[in-house]
Amino acid sequence: MTNNSNRWKFLFTACLVNFCTGSIYAWSVFAGPKAEQMSQLNNVLYTAGDLAIVFGLANAVGPLPMIFGGFINDRFGPGWLMTIGGLLIGSGLFLAGSASDLGSLILSYSLLFGLGLGLTYGATINTCVKLFPDRRGFAGGMATAFYGLCSVVLPPIAHLLTTNFGIQKSFEIVGAVCGAVICAGGLLSFIFVGKTSANPTANHAASGLSWREMIATKQFWKMLFFLCCGAVSGMMIISHSAGIAGKQVGLTTAMAATAVSYLALINTLGRVAAGTLSDRLGACQTLILSSVLTALGMALLLICGEGSVALFFAALTLVGFSFGSFMGIYPGFTAAAFGAKHNSVNYGIMFAGFTFAGVLGPWIIKTLSAGGSFSLAYLVGCGISLLGAVTGYIIKRQDL
Repeated sequence: MTNNSNRWKFLFTACLVNFCTGSIYAWSVFAGPKAEQMSQLNNVLYTAGDLAIVFGLANAVGPLPMIFGGFINDRFGPGWLMTIGGLLIGSGLFLAGSASDLGSLILSYSLLFGLGLGLTYGATINTCVKLFPDRRGFAGGMATAFYGLCSVVLPPIAHLLTTNFGIQKSFEIVGAVCGAVICAGGLLSFIFVGKTSANPTANHAASGLSWREMIATKQFWKMLFFLCCGAVSGMMIISHSAGIAGKQVGLTTAMAATAVSYLALINTLGRVAAGTLSDRLGACQTLILSSVLTALGMALLLICGEGSVALFFAALTLVGFSFGSFMGIYPGFTAAAFGAKHNSVNYGIMFAGFTFAGVLGPWIIKTLSAGGSFSLAYLVGCGISLLGAVTGYIIKRQDL
């Protein structure tokens, strides 16, 4: 049985591991120099845009190992998953540094790193939720927040490494450090939790629906739809925040970069704050409020004009905080709805709602802003967020 001290030690370890797992966010800095490196090696012009598929595939691969790893985590605990995940992340980044063509870069970064990311993220998040049945929102929020925090801290470090050591060495350094930390966290988890995830009585997960039973319920499909609605607007703005800052608000390149970092920070803080709030108000109630705040944020963006800096940052605050709320709360929300016993697998499947939003959100804003205005995209995002709020109300009224 895991004592109270050890579960806090594991939470701290999971936060540190997820910070390193979030090294995927260094791609925004690595993409340009990597394209230059490949262009020189192959005498063919590559741009950062040409390599976008590498980053997209790395994110798309993630949910698959989350589901597969969930079966292992529910039976044997997170130790092996985190250790193997660390090896995959470290080797994927390390090999990406010397990748000379698109195929080898996809193999190393998209597949190896992407698989490791899914295994590690799923194991840490779901184990934290299981170990804190009394504070699921807080535990899930903290673990996911450190993953998001990496998007604020790592890019400037990656830029410094690339400037001083070149792109290959930068990949190798980040891969070696992050891989080692994650593997160490996996080994420590054997001490802190052992096979807690496999022992229902150790984490109060004595009951719960299997994934087959879960997807057979109407509640699952409503929650999946709710997650998608809650994440779409956030993905719209995250993917185009720099462009919006420059084209619509008229910010300089430096200020636009600041806006991107600010949005990432608010997203991170929202995971912790909303997760903690959900332990008091209830997960569904907090998510409904977040959906309404997202709609308000999209409405503020709709009336933003050139020079409306304060209004723009207020909108980023609302959208970023609310997006973080869904990321931080949903692991515990899923466990509360369907039981914690099989939550590693169940949340991996539920995460498909976020994956779909990750495709839909950027597609909506790219398509609807083709004429140069983001207004229609904001209106659609606002409508989807309000639809999510209605869905959340139905879930709360009928199921929870």
